[in-house]
Amino acid sequence: MKRFETYSSEETRTLGKDLAKTLSPGAILALVGDLGCGKTAFVKGIVDAFGDGEEVTSPTFTLVNEYDGTTPIYHFDVYRLEHPSVEECDWMDDYFFSDGICLIEWADNIREVLPDNTLRITFSKNPEKGEDYREITVC
Repeated sequence: MKRFETYSSEETRTLGKDLAKTLSPGAILALVGDLGCGKTAFVKGIVDAFGDGEEVTSPTFTLVNEYDGTTPIYHFDVYRLEHPSVEECDWMDDYFFSDGICLIEWADNIREVLPDNTLRITFSKNPEKGEDYREITVC
């Protein structure tokens, strides 16, 4: 387990870009944390490493956005899915077992369907350390 601290959304984005250097096709990242904890900023950093993070928006209503680059990035937001059955999520297998990288916001909502090789990244705030402070744990 690794723990990081960031003090701005730009630092969170840079951390995502740095972590992206360790990722390879087939990687699946479960991004867990409350609203406004930096999940999307982190995704922008990862997309920066493979393409253009400026095009990143949270796919709350479409469930998945695809970003082209040197490696395809599949960005999920499963906030609206609450503990679906495996059958309801079988369409995700096309992404999970592809040559791209999957980044899943609100991943605890689909915990039961995530592959065993999923990397969990937890984001949390601590207002005592500042409004923009984030603790990011990778395990």
